[in-house]
Amino acid sequence: MKIDVIKLDGKKAGSVELVDDVFGLEPRADILHRVVRWQRNGAQAGTHKVKTRREVSYSTKKIYRQKGTGGARHGSRRAPIFRKGGIYKGPTPRSHAFDLPKKVRRLGLKLALSAKAKSGSIVVIDQAQSSGKTADLAKQVKNLGWKRALVIDGSSVNDTFAKAVQNIEGLDVLPSIGANVYDILKRDTLVITLSLIHISEPTRPY
Repeated sequence: MKIDVIKLDGKKAGSVELVDDVFGLEPRADILHRVVRWQRNGAQAGTHKVKTRREVSYSTKKIYRQKGTGGARHGSRRAPIFRKGGIYKGPTPRSHAFDLPKKVRRLGLKLALSAKAKSGSIVVIDQAQSSGKTADLAKQVKNLGWKRALVIDGSSVNDTFAKAVQNIEGLDVLPSIGANVYDILKRDTLVITLSLIHISEPTRPY
């Protein structure tokens, strides 16, 4: 698959051939769904917590006598049946993460890149560099028509470019090692640099 290479000012800078093994696969929603779920579950804090019967603060004294009241037998006011009592089988702190084979994660990243390439939502630029001024970069992004875009650079991101991106709404930048399925699918436009094109196998697929 051949695609044009442009500069940030919109001028053409040649063309490049995208590797079919990475950018030419047929998208599979089931694989993408599994990888996105794996990512989001791993990012979930899991700090949900309720107080159980033994953790709520209340007297341990028997609330009334066993017989002769005409009501049900009760011993502790901390029982779940009472207001402000302990919660029965409520959520406790735990990890929501689950394992996913590395081959599936790697395939998911390839499928995400292929989906963007197939929909025509992928843009190749020669390099992600700027003067460091947010206003200049914001003007270039507006002229290019990028509203919600993700820029994936090579092994490292240019410092001045990263600083200029910070205050531009809808624009993010990641190094190649940070490329992931969720961030790619969430954006309308995927912008990659020439330094990333030559990586036939993703360095880190998650």
